[in-house]
Amino acid sequence: MTRTSAVSLIRSRTLSDVAEYAYAATAPAGSRLIFLAGACPLDERGDTVAVGDYAGQAAKAVENLRTALADAGASAEDVISTRVLVASARQEDLVTAWEVVRGAFGDHDAPSTLMGVTVLGYTDQLVEIEAVAAVLDAPEAGSTPSR
Repeated sequence: MTRTSAVSLIRSRTLSDVAEYAYAATAPAGSRLIFLAGACPLDERGDTVAVGDYAGQAAKAVENLRTALADAGASAEDVISTRVLVASARQEDLVTAWEVVRGAFGDHDAPSTLMGVTVLGYTDQLVEIEAVAAVLDAPEAGSTPSR
């Protein structure tokens, strides 16, 4: 199946340019939306990795997010928005996690919300990344659209 990203990132000309991401994003009617559960810093056994390390956990969460996207027929370039949850009240911990997540998306700077939270679901978990993606699935050659 051929896949094309449906995401259009929107940059504001009137809001501050301090944000390192687009302020909004759209996907056209007919695009397939993919709602991903929070990507956690878990290994294949379900154990939390990089205990005590915000950057290490953010990197593993991004890796797991990329896997979930691929399993759904999408990639990081198809992400329309993210929410990064960091178990900390310290802004520098949030920034540490954010820099890893933001760096992993490169030029595809989808709108994102960074939040400090009290606790996350797994033992020793510090970071979780929620995402929504959008893709246009091209019809396969010779097929006709279903009604």
